Amino acid sequence: MNDTSSEMDQRYRALLMQRTGEERLIMGCAMRDTARALVEASLRAQDPQATVEHIRKGLFLRFYGQEFDAERRAKILAAIESSAHSVAK
Repeated sequence: MNDTSSEMDQRYRALLMQRTGEERLIMGCAMRDTARALVEASLRAQDPQATVEHIRKGLFLRFYGQEFDAERRAKILAAIESSAHSVAK
């Protein structure tokens, strides 16, 4: 869905392009950090006792889960679990 007029979209893009590459990168990083914080808060709201491992798995699934087939997704989740156990030792 796109409810933004073409004129406003062009104006917004022009404003963004007036910024330096560094400023645009900082904006992108800030948006990514905000998205991560929102997803993490959602996961913690669903399970206040969530472990770091659970949060890491949830973040992966929300951001990238649909990018992989079931077999590859299971391997990645197993690697997240394995790394959590090796850190705890």
